[in-house]
Amino acid sequence: MEILAKDIMIKQIEEIKATSPIKEAVYRIFHGKTRDTGHKTVSLIVTDEFGKLVGVISLFDILYHFRPEFLNYGLETVEKWSGRLMPLLEQFKNLTVEQAMSTPVMTIAPDDHLMVIIDTMVKKKLRRLPVVENDKVLGVVYLYDVYYHLFKNWLKKEYGE
Repeated sequence: MEILAKDIMIKQIEEIKATSPIKEAVYRIFHGKTRDTGHKTVSLIVTDEFGKLVGVISLFDILYHFRPEFLNYGLETVEKWSGRLMPLLEQFKNLTVEQAMSTPVMTIAPDDHLMVIIDTMVKKKLRRLPVVENDKVLGVVYLYDVYYHLFKNWLKKEYGE
């Protein structure tokens, strides 16, 4: 079975500019599209003014940067959060995508084999890999889509699905 990144990548890329306000990323992820596999996209590809890949912003990145900074240093959580969320939201809305995105981004090539993709995702604990060629993002391979494409025909054979 020959499955390459270009065979399973999602070509409808959800992009956002690094200079965009964080609230735009929150809105777009909140209202994200559902892929053919039934899974909702929970991340955006971050590009610079020239359209070059500079990062990824995900639901996880947004929640991580919403938290107060002192929690990032291993300090115990504050026990009483009542009345503290609104001030955090006010402070949070001043961030840009660039301040919250994950970078650098691991990428794959369109002709990378499925086993290379699986190995990379498993070893690095990645949920998505942008497919890049000549500095251009062609698509994204998502973890669930790898799982789906790997097992859909096998399950049909084994269980008649």
